Amino acid sequence: MSSDFKDRRRKTGIGFCFAWNGIKEVYQSERNFRIHLSVALLVILAAFLFGLSKGEWMAILLIMVIVFSLEMVNTAMERLLDFYHPEQNPVIGSIKDITAGAVLVASIGSVIIGMIIFLPKLFMI
Repeated sequence: MSSDFKDRRRKTGIGFCFAWNGIKEVYQSERNFRIHLSVALLVILAAFLFGLSKGEWMAILLIMVIVFSLEMVNTAMERLLDFYHPEQNPVIGSIKDITAGAVLVASIGSVIIGMIIFLPKLFMI
């Protein structure tokens, strides 16, 4: 019983390492991910400065997680499709456009959420 628990902990640790490597890979290779991260850090700084409520924090953190996750899925999809079909193909191009569009939709949504939260605070000063 004890060894089973140790095996599960070891597998969890290995899985976490692989996941962390994936995050590092996207950070190092994807300019848009770094841009999203830079903007997110500025938003977090502004959130501290303006003293956001718990609900406002939850909204901005949730949309940040969605944007980062979609950016990573988009990157994985692009790499997978490039690996299996390196030459140009209209269907694969369409799939790549759709996943990039998902990131764009989430990014536009994050800007709108940011405006709803921060604009009233900016005009109160």
